[in-house]
Amino acid sequence: MSRVWDVPVDDSTRVRDVRVAAEEASADAGLPAPRTATAALVATELATNLLRHADGGRVVINLVERGQDGAPETSVQIVSLDHGPGIPDIATAMRDGYTTASSLGAGLGTCRRIANDFDLHSAPGRGTVAVARIGHERAAKGAQASQGAQRAQGPQGVLRLPGPRVGGVNVPLGRAEYSGDAWSRVYGGDRVTLLLADGLGHGPKAAEASGAAVAALPGVADLPPAEILRHLGRTLRPTRGAAVAVAQLDLTSQQLSFAGIGNVSGRLRVDGTWKPLLSHPGIVGAQAPASVPVQRVPWQEDSLLVLHSDGLPGRWTPPDDGVLLSCDPAVVAVAVLRDAGSAALPVRDDTCVAVLGAGSGSGVDAGAGRWSGTGA
Repeated sequence: MSRVWDVPVDDSTRVRDVRVAAEEASADAGLPAPRTATAALVATELATNLLRHADGGRVVINLVERGQDGAPETSVQIVSLDHGPGIPDIATAMRDGYTTASSLGAGLGTCRRIANDFDLHSAPGRGTVAVARIGHERAAKGAQASQGAQRAQGPQGVLRLPGPRVGGVNVPLGRAEYSGDAWSRVYGGDRVTLLLADGLGHGPKAAEASGAAVAALPGVADLPPAEILRHLGRTLRPTRGAAVAVAQLDLTSQQLSFAGIGNVSGRLRVDGTWKPLLSHPGIVGAQAPASVPVQRVPWQEDSLLVLHSDGLPGRWTPPDDGVLLSCDPAVVAVAVLRDAGSAALPVRDDTCVAVLGAGSGSGVDAGAGRWSGTGA
């Protein structure tokens, strides 16, 4: 099930809560003591920055998978987001060792260096989003700098290599322990299959349904999206059912296929234009239609896919910030989540956002897997 730690950071006492949440998540992920300490330090620094520079925000911690080699490991993903003034000088803020008088002395640069993956986006007047992932092993020495560091040097410094990247964020209603939503991805040969499920209702039973869909995905990811949904219909019958959408990118034909049942939908960006991807009415495992329409669209170098559950407002505005769109897909997902509401307007349901990007960046997986290690 999708356990989530969602901590509002509105005063200094919450910094400890964030650190404890990072330690609990590390224990659930089975991280060794040194990496648990790293997760706690990164989480504490990000929470401190929220108070220092944005007058508060929130930290969301998910467990995600890293790796594309068939043996993924569970890692801790730490997200901070705010509606603050933004960071005026990203290059300085990302400098290793740069910190503020009220922080632990780690700074964003050090967080980037000790985390396996780190990226950040900040815009004046809109706020800042930071994503760090901590795995079982330290980031390899000499590994390339994260794209956040490259971007701080200007657009010419952005590293662009081929390869699809996937990332996401999952937030429960009312800061509950479990989210009824879940997302996952499977790499197989020349295909990437992305799934997002929204279990019926809320709480552990909803999480059981969406978790069953995620657990079954590796065994059926070689099938077309409509067939995957049919197989999941049998898998989810013992559960209360779920809305499920499946997007499959064929890297050989450069074509994206999408099929969904229920209230999970998406937006696809092609040639700078966003197009809706709509699911068919029904519930996987309960009231699924006899046939499911499949949308097939060309996939281009600048394509970006956003899948989301109905916790996101139906009329959310897709991002049009070129720098943001080149970020780690998890950063894009968090920015979409943040910008769809406000500090005074919390999510109205379990909310999950997953993003598939065409490959600007390091060329390896981002949200459910590794994007860039910065060395330690």
